[in-house]
Amino acid sequence: MRVYLDNCCLQRPLDNQTQPRIRVETEAVFALLAAAKSGGISLCNSEVLQYEIARIPDEVRRFEALSLLSLAFEQLVVTDAAEDLAISFERHGLRALDALHLAIASLAKVDYFCTSDYKLFRKAQDIPGLGCKVITLLNLVVEILP
Repeated sequence: MRVYLDNCCLQRPLDNQTQPRIRVETEAVFALLAAAKSGGISLCNSEVLQYEIARIPDEVRRFEALSLLSLAFEQLVVTDAAEDLAISFERHGLRALDALHLAIASLAKVDYFCTSDYKLFRKAQDIPGLGCKVITLLNLVVEILP
């Protein structure tokens, strides 16, 4: 099972843990990382994730996000087709980087594109014909982990 965690998911363990939802989502990230380590799921990395993480000004956050990506089994690349598809996703209200993340995951036909960005999640629900299932962190854990 191939899973693409967007940058919001990768950053969740570094967010303020005093809010209950953030703490629960952090535990979900840890559960997914444990599943990746044990071979239960395959995490996907991408040029877009690496670009977005490289732009994080806080060195600790940047380092931690990159270390999580070291568990990735597969590297997805940006193609002309992905750029074209991302432009069409922007017409559905997605921001450029979110659209590109979703486009490469969709074209690669990953099983799950996971986000903790609920605006992105809601907007993606209106996009027909995606090559992957868009899901939130908590729903992904419930759906795929025993």
